[in-house]
Amino acid sequence: MRIPARRHPEFEPKQPYGYPTHLREAIVDLPAAPGVYIFHGEEGRLPLYIGKSVNLRSRVLSHLRNPDEAHLLRQTHRISHIRTAGEIGALLLEARLIKQLQPLLNQKLRRSRQLCSFRLHDGRPEVVYSRDIDFATEPALYGLFGSRHAALEAMHGLADRHRLCYGALGLERLAPGRACFRAMLHQCAGVCRGEESQEAHHRRLLSSLDALRVACWPYLGAIALVERDGKDCQFHVIRNWHYLGSVGSEAEARQLDTVAAGFDADGYKILCKPLLSGRAEIVQL
Repeated sequence: MRIPARRHPEFEPKQPYGYPTHLREAIVDLPAAPGVYIFHGEEGRLPLYIGKSVNLRSRVLSHLRNPDEAHLLRQTHRISHIRTAGEIGALLLEARLIKQLQPLLNQKLRRSRQLCSFRLHDGRPEVVYSRDIDFATEPALYGLFGSRHAALEAMHGLADRHRLCYGALGLERLAPGRACFRAMLHQCAGVCRGEESQEAHHRRLLSSLDALRVACWPYLGAIALVERDGKDCQFHVIRNWHYLGSVGSEAEARQLDTVAAGFDADGYKILCKPLLSGRAEIVQL
């Protein structure tokens, strides 16, 4: 009996898309308001996917109408949601739930990362880790990276764009009295062979790093960022860029004011702009 050759997955016929009628009841009570939604598979399993939107109903409906997500929809048994008073609350809650619940399809945010950054030591960038220093209060840190490898790749890219010397940055070991190879290609401005002063090279390094500067926590302690949506109001409690939770009153917010578990990169990225711009409503706790 002849055994048919195994087909490559790319050439397997796709199942035709069919609107997920089994999920119609799941969208009946979805509001056109900000919040987080969760696609659940079989009971007792990890959630399939967690997302956020300023309009829950519109966003979830867009999933249900998307043929490219047919595989997700076939696995989904129900959809739940949590209302928030605004977009910031939805972003913070999404990031927290993904870390806590480890949904199968949120690969990017669910990874537990050992954060690292750059700090200048004797004029050279060195990689430092959040396990060793508090990124929320340490001054003059540059960039947030998920690994040492990612940090060094970023520094190589910075050097290439700004004609900085790998040798002067400590990225490459130079033989005594020898210039770096990139200087011969005019990819380095020549500090390694005396064509540029150490001071000029350092100034360009500082200028190139400025866009990566990590902002220190700008408050003495915890704060509550207030979001309002009509009659709904939420107090998002934050200390040292770490999101501690959301409550409905200032009194409850003060009860959440505990020491944060550590610097959180996702919280920093979400909160940096609204807090530093001065446009957010803030209550000092």
